[in-house]
Amino acid sequence: MTDSRLKILSGNSNRVLAEEICRAIGEPLGEATVTSFPDGETFVKINENVRGNDVFIIQSTCPPTNHHLVELLIMIDAARRASAQRITAVLPFYGYARQDRKDQPRVPITAKLVANLIVAAGANRILTMDLHSQQIQGFFDIPVDHLYASPVFFEYLSRTKPEKFVVCSPDVGGMKMAAAYADILGAGLALVAKKRKSATTVEAINVVGDVEGCDVLLVDDITETAGTLCAAAKILRAHGAKRIRAAVSHCILNEVSVDRLKSGLIDELITTNSTPVNTLGLPVTVLSIANLLGQAIQRINSNESVTGLFRVKGF
Repeated sequence: MTDSRLKILSGNSNRVLAEEICRAIGEPLGEATVTSFPDGETFVKINENVRGNDVFIIQSTCPPTNHHLVELLIMIDAARRASAQRITAVLPFYGYARQDRKDQPRVPITAKLVANLIVAAGANRILTMDLHSQQIQGFFDIPVDHLYASPVFFEYLSRTKPEKFVVCSPDVGGMKMAAAYADILGAGLALVAKKRKSATTVEAINVVGDVEGCDVLLVDDITETAGTLCAAAKILRAHGAKRIRAAVSHCILNEVSVDRLKSGLIDELITTNSTPVNTLGLPVTVLSIANLLGQAIQRINSNESVTGLFRVKGF
């Protein structure tokens, strides 16, 4: 049973999702002023008593990333100084996650730096979803509850599952995720080998696996420019793929990605509302993770296990 001392607050990154989460679990969204001074400094004031409460602060670190990150840090500090009993930072999307290792000389490990900042601000635990790499959980010296969007995707895909179905990873790094999808969906498995030319340009080299005459589902954790997805879709079509869809947990569409999605290489892009998504008339389907996050918040608040949220219905 949910404790009455539960308080849910939201920054400005994805207030619509926060409101949806509160509706899903029947809790009011806490009152807080989160705004900026004329010089750009962030100002936060929690407008109700949170002393001794279990506080959950919902904030995706999506663009403008630095602004939303600082909002989160200041909200955590405000709650800590207001004597909250426990503070959970709820990050449906964890920005900077791709900077998780030193892959070049003299570069930072920013994913670890951001983890340090969140802990230093006063967070007691983290609730997040589909991190770019699993080891980021170890960057925190506090408990991390890591959810997966896959049950939400599986529920949708179970209603639209074709007969000849192949799950494909658009790169080698996503093979584990693709294999898990293929196993649960009872589908074939394929891989696109790629070579990255720049931050926005990718060249697909070859396809491993049989996709001819099949409906293909590309799976990935994040897309910004849609370069990897469209490069994979192009070579899959050259190998005879009939229909190509993509399931991506976090979708941050910019001008480059919009132009690429308009090309028609991808028939449907399925994503979640972990960040605000403007579909712009594109073939994009947005699935809600509000119920998933809401259940996790209730379970954390009542000190129950979140493992049951990983179970997949309909398969």
